[in-house]
Amino acid sequence: MARSFALACALVALGWMASTAAVVSQAPPRPPDLRQDLRVEAPPPPFSDGIFPCSNCHAEMQPDRTRRVLVAMHDDIQLKHDEEHRWCLDCHDAENRDFLHLANGERVAFEESYRVCGQCHGEKYRDWRAGVHGRRVGAWNGEKSYLLCPHCHNPHQPRFKALQPKPAPKPPRAGSRH
Repeated sequence: MARSFALACALVALGWMASTAAVVSQAPPRPPDLRQDLRVEAPPPPFSDGIFPCSNCHAEMQPDRTRRVLVAMHDDIQLKHDEEHRWCLDCHDAENRDFLHLANGERVAFEESYRVCGQCHGEKYRDWRAGVHGRRVGAWNGEKSYLLCPHCHNPHQPRFKALQPKPAPKPPRAGSRH
């Protein structure tokens, strides 16, 4: 009897070890790949008039990586997007200003700016891809058209300005038909 009990315990232990080994050997879920199935249909980004292509002015300029207030050109841009840690060349490509770049240095066209935004704003990127954040039109199971992040957010100052709250609606007066 003791021998059967020991054999049963051994079989249970082996089964348990095999099941936990299978669970442990499975790779943890990977974070979303910003390159997989990326290209989306979207209107061109909202460039300021006469400002693109950037290489018209920047082609012969040496990149200046010094964090500073711009005074000669682009003086209308105030960086309020993690300004303590960020600088223009964290997103804009230093060698070819007609492109943005990812943290790994890969160049990204302005039409794919969502890839740059998605590096830091993963939850918003995921929601945008799913059609929960931002504007998307099209078929739920077919072609879709998206708006890019800069269509709604200024990439240099992405927060929306606070809205002034409106007064609560007044309840209808007794006896009124409305």
